[in-house]
Amino acid sequence: MTGSQWELPPELCCRPMAFVALTGLDVVYNAVHRAIWDAFCANRRADRVPISFKVLPGDHEYPKCRTKRTSYEWYIPKGILKTGWMNKHLNLVPALVVLFYELDWDDPQWKEKQSECATKVEIVRTSLQSRNTKVAVVLIQKKTPLPPGRGLSSERASALCHACDLSGKSLFVLPHTDHLVGYIIRLENAFYEHAQTYYYTEIRRVKSHKEFLNKTTHQLLFVRHQFKTAFFSELKQDTQNALKYYRTAYSLVHELRAHETNMLEIKTMAGFINYKICRLCFQHNTPLDAIAQFRKHIDLCKKKIGSAELAFEHSAWMSKQFQSFGELFDEAIKLGLTAIQTQNPGFYYQQAACYSQDRKQLAQQLCQVIAGVNYPSPDPLDTQSGGLDFYGQRPWRQGHQSIDPPDAEKEKTGILALQIKERDVPHSELIIALLSNAVAQFKKYKCPRMKSHLSAYNLLLDYVMCDYRTERWWGLLTAILTTALRCAYLMASIKDYIIYCMELLGRASTLKEEQKSRIEKNLIKVLSNEVPDAEPECDPSSASAARSLWNDRTALAGSNELTIEVQDYIPFIQCKAKFQSPSFHVDQPIQLQVFLRADCPHPVSFNKLAVSLSNQEYNQWCVVESSGQDSMTVLPGKTKCYNFSFVAKTEDVGKKIEMTGIELMLGSDSGRCVFLSWRGAGGDAASAHEALQASRSSRRWGRSIEAHQELDWDSLTMQHSTMIISRVPKISVQLSHQPPALTNEMYCISLTVQSQEEAVAKDVKLTAGLKPGQDANLGQTTHVTLDGSEVCDDGAPALLPDVPLGELKPGEKLERCVYVKCVSTGPRVFLFHVAYSIDTAVEGRHIVCKCHKDQTVTIETLVPFEVSVKFVSTKFEPLDRVSVDIPFLLMTDILSSSPWPLLLTSSSLQLLTVTSNTPQLQSQLQEVVLQTGERASECFCLRCPPQTNINNTVATGQYLISWRRKSSSPDSPLIQTTVTLPHVVLEMVPLYIHAELPSFGRVRESLPVRYHIENRTALVQEVEMAVEPSDAFMFSGLKQVRLRILPSSEQQVVYNYYPLMAGYQTLPQLNISLPRCPSFNTQALRRFLPQRIFVKPQGRQPDDASIAAA
Repeated sequence: MTGSQWELPPELCCRPMAFVALTGLDVVYNAVHRAIWDAFCANRRADRVPISFKVLPGDHEYPKCRTKRTSYEWYIPKGILKTGWMNKHLNLVPALVVLFYELDWDDPQWKEKQSECATKVEIVRTSLQSRNTKVAVVLIQKKTPLPPGRGLSSERASALCHACDLSGKSLFVLPHTDHLVGYIIRLENAFYEHAQTYYYTEIRRVKSHKEFLNKTTHQLLFVRHQFKTAFFSELKQDTQNALKYYRTAYSLVHELRAHETNMLEIKTMAGFINYKICRLCFQHNTPLDAIAQFRKHIDLCKKKIGSAELAFEHSAWMSKQFQSFGELFDEAIKLGLTAIQTQNPGFYYQQAACYSQDRKQLAQQLCQVIAGVNYPSPDPLDTQSGGLDFYGQRPWRQGHQSIDPPDAEKEKTGILALQIKERDVPHSELIIALLSNAVAQFKKYKCPRMKSHLSAYNLLLDYVMCDYRTERWWGLLTAILTTALRCAYLMASIKDYIIYCMELLGRASTLKEEQKSRIEKNLIKVLSNEVPDAEPECDPSSASAARSLWNDRTALAGSNELTIEVQDYIPFIQCKAKFQSPSFHVDQPIQLQVFLRADCPHPVSFNKLAVSLSNQEYNQWCVVESSGQDSMTVLPGKTKCYNFSFVAKTEDVGKKIEMTGIELMLGSDSGRCVFLSWRGAGGDAASAHEALQASRSSRRWGRSIEAHQELDWDSLTMQHSTMIISRVPKISVQLSHQPPALTNEMYCISLTVQSQEEAVAKDVKLTAGLKPGQDANLGQTTHVTLDGSEVCDDGAPALLPDVPLGELKPGEKLERCVYVKCVSTGPRVFLFHVAYSIDTAVEGRHIVCKCHKDQTVTIETLVPFEVSVKFVSTKFEPLDRVSVDIPFLLMTDILSSSPWPLLLTSSSLQLLTVTSNTPQLQSQLQEVVLQTGERASECFCLRCPPQTNINNTVATGQYLISWRRKSSSPDSPLIQTTVTLPHVVLEMVPLYIHAELPSFGRVRESLPVRYHIENRTALVQEVEMAVEPSDAFMFSGLKQVRLRILPSSEQQVVYNYYPLMAGYQTLPQLNISLPRCPSFNTQALRRFLPQRIFVKPQGRQPDDASIAAA
């Protein structure tokens, strides 16, 4: 039988999960349905419920349900477990079918869609064909659902459940909103509960059959039902009960009457159940129980061999049992289980390999007698269905449970077919794979003796030699190589013979010189396509047979070229290569050296040496070949150096050139050509350690080149790659500017480029602007241009690429101005990249080199000035709100923060809801120069028109300032800074009062004051006015008056005040009340009236006496 015969079925090895079928989803053409499906199946984390989902059409045909058996009286089972049963319940028969249907509670076609949904549910029930599978409906809705039990949704949900014959727990709503995944997770939990109910029902159904069984004829059914109960418990995620049922099934399977015809079926089912028990024990973190179960399993089954003519099948089965347990053990370790040296998966892989060896030996013995026998026809292993009905049965007698086979002839041909197939099994590959797994495990768990025992015991020479090379066991390596060379000679394996000769001639070999000389002469014979001399200790008859094989090999044509990868060996020719520098300019020849050294007793001749590079176009310059009959020779113990040189291509600037390999050709076309191939820059299995030792030795003893004229091979370093960099530019780039830059100004950076080349620099290009790689926001707030005559707009780029500058002759100087506009503050790094091409010659070859020089500068950007704005009354008192149609003042203050003098050329206002109270606004800052820290202020008289819509807050407009640096040229563009004026809060006053009075008064002289009272409302206003007495004034006029003012009209009241004291005096307070506007705060009217006035002293009248005295 083939190796696949013993593989465990995938449905047994996987983790059983509840199967839920989703219908009604069009995941191909409907984006909403696709999003729902992705939410179910994509990125499922470990914390989500274990469910296997599958989208099926609504009319999908599920497997037919067999008629329920009511009696087992005359029933005789044909086998233990059907091959399709596990797959059926994992992937074909769902625990729950969910119908998705798009329907909102307020859908205008509710009746029609309700009927359609009920029809779809009935179709699903019909296709399930009396199975216990649950059915649920999910309504896909566009709106967020209302809480349950409210209004229309509750009524229609009840009606839909009645129409579809569903319980309320089987109807769900899925709103397609931003929280789709959250709703899906809640749905999954509900589906999981329905699935568990289904599997619980199935467990009870299977258990109900037990009362109809008897142990005389229904032994197989006891095992089958226990297995099914355990499997359903796993699907229900009840692993504790599943483990209990599997243990019971395992005990029952070993109580079956075993004979030669059913032995394979019993072992197969025992292996399945044992696998399940061990897997669950590891899952429950009880590894000792798993190991104890497996040992018990092996003890019970190792003697159940079955047919003697198919004894190799028992070894194959035993091997698979150990391999499967090793894989389970390894999987548990990856999930966190801790293994130890004495108990790890390696021992089980080792035992599996031992049984595979037994299988190989038994197959050789049992299949030897059928040599030359043809495969029987018709094929006894073919079945009508293409597979077995029950696990572990023979294809030619399925369902047969009696002790004797029904047809002796068929039994004979079936055994013959199995033996012929076993003859073609690659036993060695199976053994090596298992041993390799075992060695890897022993290496992982620090079991070097077990690892070496396995390797040496099974003659895995390559594996052993690799370890011995790494660990530098030269004596052991030489002994194994000697044995391997003798084997290669006896098998006439030319390539292996050459490889072993090369290593035995190398520096790692401990052979004596005369032995090496003999091996080298044999190697030369093989390279000359001659038969080598026999190896010592070879049996004469074996040597004679080997000589005949060698004669056949040498006579064959077309097999005279061999390529040997020597990197992982220690050959007799050592090779190291290096580029002479880690980088080369493109106008310099690239130079590399290849060093060769021979460790054999006699000189070595070769005919070709070639270096392969990552760019294959350079390979033609890195080849050296022998000329004519002369060959190149390397003397024993001497180092020979070969130099190569080539010119790089300009398009490779910025690229890395690597050595991909070195090839040395031994032999000739007339004999046999052997190409020794090194990867990269050479070296072999021992080079790294030798280089490390050499570096330590040189540091310890202070070696010097003067003391050692001969090259020290171990200290030679390999340089496998080099970088091609651009030619060194011979130009100077100078920048001149006046930092810092000011926001929004056209900041000038002068660029001076001078050529120091000996030839004309052609195609000179400038890339200037913000250096890439900085904050992305800087790219949006930085603009670069070459035109300084006007301020650039926001569409100007942050980097100007490849601006042509023409040609530069030797010594010529070129100047350009680059203007930068920075909208925001902060530091910026600017790049000035000058590129050009120039003709030059390298080793007689003319090339065009592209050169470039970069200059960077960091410029800080500052705000030129700070502007503060405030609104005040006409008495210069701060305002928190502005009255409609009453003048007020706008005060602006500009504080210079620039280190350079600023010239303010003009200023202006752009007003929105307010207007100027003067006929024409005129700037008060024309041609004003501000030094650092100086201020400039302006004042504007404004008014809010009466027809303005009264809102809480309104925008007033913008304040525009035109300026430039004082040091800039008069032709430079002006920068306009826009300051948004603050919003103001408007209020409507029903009454406006203002006073007319002189600018000053005089003691004891009449001071006339006229009060103008305006009614700003559409109603007649009654105004009560009263003047409070004052110690500083006497007055004439009505102390208390009551006025009636018509809408939009004005009344005037005149008083004559008589000052009594000099100085700043408080005027008599005027109290006003509005009976028709009780909510209005009349105290606010006082802000419109003058509060104080300056009173001069009374003047002295000149008299005659004073004049006479004068």
